[in-house]
Amino acid sequence: MEPVIVVGAGPVGLALALGLARHEVPVVVLDEGTGAEERRAARTVLLRPDTVALLARLGCPLEGGALWSGWRTLRRRGVVYRLSFGEEGAEPAAGDTTGEADADGGETAAEPAGPSPLHIPQHVLTRSLRVALAGQPLVQLVQGSRVDSLEQDADGITVRTRGDNGTWWRGSYLVGCDGARSVVRKLLGVRFPGRTAVERHAVAALRCELPWPGEGVLHRSPPHGGEVTARPLPAGVWRLDWLLPPGRDLVTPDALISRVRDSLEGWCGDIPAYELLDTGVHAVHHRLARRWRTGRAFLAGDAAHLLGALGTQGVEEGLRDVDNLSWKLGVALHHGASEVLLDSYQTERRTAVGRRLRAADQALPGLRGSGGWRVVRRAVVPGSGRGRDALLTDGHLGRGPLGAPPVHARTPLAPPTAPPGSVTVGTAVGATAADVPVTAPDGSPARLMDRLGRDLLVVLVAPGTGVWERRHWLGAGLMPRLAAAVAALPVRAELLVTEGYPGAAAHTVLVVRPDGHLVAALSGVRPAELYACADAARGGDVTAPVSKPASEATANR
Repeated sequence: MEPVIVVGAGPVGLALALGLARHEVPVVVLDEGTGAEERRAARTVLLRPDTVALLARLGCPLEGGALWSGWRTLRRRGVVYRLSFGEEGAEPAAGDTTGEADADGGETAAEPAGPSPLHIPQHVLTRSLRVALAGQPLVQLVQGSRVDSLEQDADGITVRTRGDNGTWWRGSYLVGCDGARSVVRKLLGVRFPGRTAVERHAVAALRCELPWPGEGVLHRSPPHGGEVTARPLPAGVWRLDWLLPPGRDLVTPDALISRVRDSLEGWCGDIPAYELLDTGVHAVHHRLARRWRTGRAFLAGDAAHLLGALGTQGVEEGLRDVDNLSWKLGVALHHGASEVLLDSYQTERRTAVGRRLRAADQALPGLRGSGGWRVVRRAVVPGSGRGRDALLTDGHLGRGPLGAPPVHARTPLAPPTAPPGSVTVGTAVGATAADVPVTAPDGSPARLMDRLGRDLLVVLVAPGTGVWERRHWLGAGLMPRLAAAVAALPVRAELLVTEGYPGAAAHTVLVVRPDGHLVAALSGVRPAELYACADAARGGDVTAPVSKPASEATANR
């Protein structure tokens, strides 16, 4: 098997290499740099539970990040919104009245907070991924290699590199994870339209004590300056982001120090002792590549999309690209590829990121004070009375249209119409399945999310099996017929049992993709329908060798 060539060794490229190795696919990672990651305390990544779970499955030790106890949104000098992570719902701030209308016509209603996101410096995440890769014999990391040209044929792709390790490389597929200025994207002739400098932020990382240990803070309309967020990191370090006014005005070191002191004084009453660790100014761009697949070449991460306004996270979306693409390339290389399967990466992920960008672009005019909030509210959150504060909080915490995990409602990897015997459960088809406790046929217990990343999952809802001995339930009831149906599927699948699933009746059979998205929920054992679902999930029958018209697979030398 020829390797998959991954261009770029940032978090997305390294995670993709781990994901492919998990599918027993050899990988060559071409790294233009030397492997020395710049240590920037103010350059951090916020990971929601779904991407944290992905990295855990890939064997990446996520040490050096912070989980938060809560989140609060301030406006002027008052708390208007407060969440407590890990509890059933949001905790209203002292003196607040749940459901009380705020100044923008929204509400301060409490909502479930769910698990905390993980806040981690990007260089720590990259180092952790490199540590995980060091134990992977299937992955070859080649540093000092800049891609110079590429050409495709019906059987593979050839890349030429320059630098200390300049040579020719031959692979089965190529994935460009080489950032916003992607060489791969340019060689493929893919346009990258969008908007420049949608937002600008001044950033500082400092060590100090703030009044809300362990809580993230969004402060809108503070006494001095514009909107600012404070997000905790380990060891008493905070990352502070100030929204800058439109324009290209220079932010001098003195001006940034003044922002630090004004914010600390406003929050603490006076200026506490602090240690300034890092500063910077960054602009947020919104761009979306026209094509994410050209023959055997794909784009992922910042090479395919740029986003970041209103708290959205570009690195996290890149990791979701990894989760979507790695299993599909694994199926393609081990079982053969259909055009439907390979094209589904662009169909699903470009649609999801495009939806995220549209939601942010529609919300920006109202949230940033240029008018039209009622129109924005109807466009972004139809039927909702929620205000600006709640919508901004959603963006920062990865909820709602600005940040929640995607739902592939119109995926080509599901039957075009609901198969006979389909039932409704608490998860919509195309959404991420709930992380329920499961038991494998060998009797080992696990969480559903822990079993993702390799094969298709078939999950039987069977109340009471948790208290039975394995020898009883394996040969009882529906299990023998279901096991035989799973063994006859056109792709490898793992059979699991759970005592319960949200909204599912006993004997419901769930079909879950390797990336956790629900394909179907069936009532009872239905071998023909189960086969149709598994066939749809692999993209249908494998056809001729993968190729594209010459206009899309042009050799670039």
